Amino acid sequence: MRVLVTGFEPFGGDALNASGAVVERLATSWHGDGVVLCTAILPVEFDGAPVALAAAIAAARPDAVIALGEAGGRTEVTPERWAGPTALGRIPDNAGRAPRGEPLDAEPGPLGSRLDVDAMVAAILSVGVASRASPDAGSFVCNATFRALLRDHAVAGGFIHVPAVRNDGVALVGAETDEVVGEQPTPSMGLDDLVRAVEAVIRLLAAH
Repeated sequence: MRVLVTGFEPFGGDALNASGAVVERLATSWHGDGVVLCTAILPVEFDGAPVALAAAIAAARPDAVIALGEAGGRTEVTPERWAGPTALGRIPDNAGRAPRGEPLDAEPGPLGSRLDVDAMVAAILSVGVASRASPDAGSFVCNATFRALLRDHAVAGGFIHVPAVRNDGVALVGAETDEVVGEQPTPSMGLDDLVRAVEAVIRLLAAH
């Protein structure tokens, strides 16, 4: 089985993106379970991320895609159920674009994950990492990428948001996926936990 895992570059003035850090770790640490793991880091750009995703899928020829993104307002690993139809940028993306509620395509409704969200949550919980299902991926670049994955590619695909884990301090970004009220929460997990969570999802896919 071939699995592609994608993450994102840093954005919003931050020096780290936890999703990209997980992907970089997996690229060197993953072994076994009959899975050929392919990885890619995508730009935080409404227009550029879907293009980079398409190139990664064409190169990897995966049986499944796990797209990762960072949600600074969350303290759990959250597989997403739906990709919404709207692009909204609270801050500009890395290309300077900040859409204000524009439709992403002609389809007015949400598109649903092609991976079993509840099974992913159970797999993550089984390795001791906090997890819950999330109803949607927000309206920033993560959502646009998730929607492009479901709309443009005939592959089993899903999206998982990870908390904005930092080695030192807290993330500068956070409200791009969720509206953060008051002080941004500090996740009680580290990068090792995030890697373990994604590894559990990869093994879940390999078993089915």
